[in-house]
Formats: sequence, structure tokens, C-alpha cells
Amino acid sequence: MPNNVETKWSGYHADKDNLRAEIWSVLKEQGVAIGDPLGHIPNYVGAEKAAERLAALPIWQRAIAIKCNPDSPQIPVRLRALQDGKCLYMAVPRLTSTRCFVELTAEDLQQRNIPLEQAAIAKKALTYGRLVSFEEMQAIDLVIVGCVAVTRNGGRTGKGAGFADLELAMLYEFGLVQPDTPIVTTVHPLQIVKQERLPMQAHDWALNWIVTPEEVIETTTIYPQPVGLDWDTIRPEQYKEIPILQQLKEKFAHQERFTMSERATIAKLQKRKNDFA
Repeated sequence: MPNNVETKWSGYHADKDNLRAEIWSVLKEQGVAIGDPLGHIPNYVGAEKAAERLAALPIWQRAIAIKCNPDSPQIPVRLRALQDGKCLYMAVPRLTSTRCFVELTAEDLQQRNIPLEQAAIAKKALTYGRLVSFEEMQAIDLVIVGCVAVTRNGGRTGKGAGFADLELAMLYEFGLVQPDTPIVTTVHPLQIVKQERLPMQAHDWALNWIVTPEEVIETTTIYPQPVGLDWDTIRPEQYKEIPILQQLKEKFAHQERFTMSERATIAKLQKRKNDFA
């Protein structure tokens, strides 16, 4: 039965729209949502505990550079990353800048007497962090994505805008994320649904780990991860609203003779050149 909930990103996939509307409603009805979850990666009671469980995992402890989404339920994750001395990359909300990631480190923030708790808030991070291009970034060891609904076998959906999948595809194109880079989310248990409820598409990045306030789930997903940007699935409004996409398409048009691995090597060499410049 179609739902009556509409957001800016409704209409691209009816089944996912219905599932998101159900999750938002359940979280609100059960009193575990913090704020109005509608149209958002929902914040929830217990997000801090989920961040603690994530930080206890070996994939977290050995990670040097972490990429995290800018949504409210992952504020504790971003704070913990800074407290643990990780290099933290956060996507600019809605990818509105050509330098579409902001880099934060505790060392830099503390030298400027900026509280880590403030820098972990997305709006503050944009002020206190350093906007970076892909060529200026270091390889990412762990990715945290925001989700509205997930399945125990690694299925996931965000709020429907497609930003997380685009971010990961672009990072892959530059050799900053690999097919085996762990993809993790922190969610409330009510956001976990049966796998048949959540259809995965070819451009969707699957989860390797799901962390809730109560448990850690290793998905051992069999979904194949995408291999870079699929230009055929990028929507016209995404080209219009995300300036980096046009730049990348023009750039990669000149590199069509290179394989993806060769392009990744080129990106790494360019970064090394910039580091020594």
C-alpha cells in the first residue's frame, strides 16, 4: 500500500519509500526518535552506546582515517573518532562544494583550542575543519554511513537522496576506498528489517557491519560492491545540484583509455606530488 509520506527524495523507488515511511513512523511511535525523524537519517535513543560498541571493534581500532556521514545519530561516532586520534573525513552535506569533504584531526583542533565536542557537530565541522579535494585526502580505512533501514545480510537504504552511494563511488574512483574497505552503520534495532523488505540495486553499497546499542552484527554480505561511478544511474538533478559530478565526468572523459585501477594509481601519484609540493 503506497504511503502518504513525501520528502524531497520521494518517488525514485516506491518500495524503499514505503519502507522509510514505516521506519520513521515506528521510531516516532515507540518514542525512541530524537527529534522528528521524517525525511532524515533518524537520530535515536542509544546512539552513544552504539558508538561505544563500534569503537571496541578491531576494524575501528586499527583504522587511521575514517569517513563518516554528517547526520545527527553519528555525532557520537565522529566525536569518538576525534578522541581516538583518527583522521576524520566528513562529507559536506548534500555535496554542495567542489571540495566535498572536510578533514578534521584532534591535533589541529586542540592547537586552536576548539572543543572536540563542537567539531563533531556537522555545522561546526564545516567551520572548524579543512575542506579538501580528493587529491588531498589519504586512503580511508573505515566508512560509516547513515541509514534509515538495514538488513542483517548487509542491505541498506538512506533517506533516498543517494549521497552515500555517490560519495563512496567517487572515493573508489580516486583509490581512496577499496572493495574490501569495511562499510559500517550505527542504528536503532527497530531499523533492522527482513531482507526481502529492502531491495538492493547495482549502485547501492552494502554494509559489512551493523552496530546497535545492544549488539554488533557482521553481515558477511554477498552483495557485490559497486566499482566506481555508474554515470547512467546519476539523475539530472544530481548533476545540477552536485558541482563535483560535472567536473569528474569531464575529467574522466579524458581518462577513458585508463582502467579504474590505473586511474586510482594516477590519483595516488597526484596526491603524493601534492604532499611534497
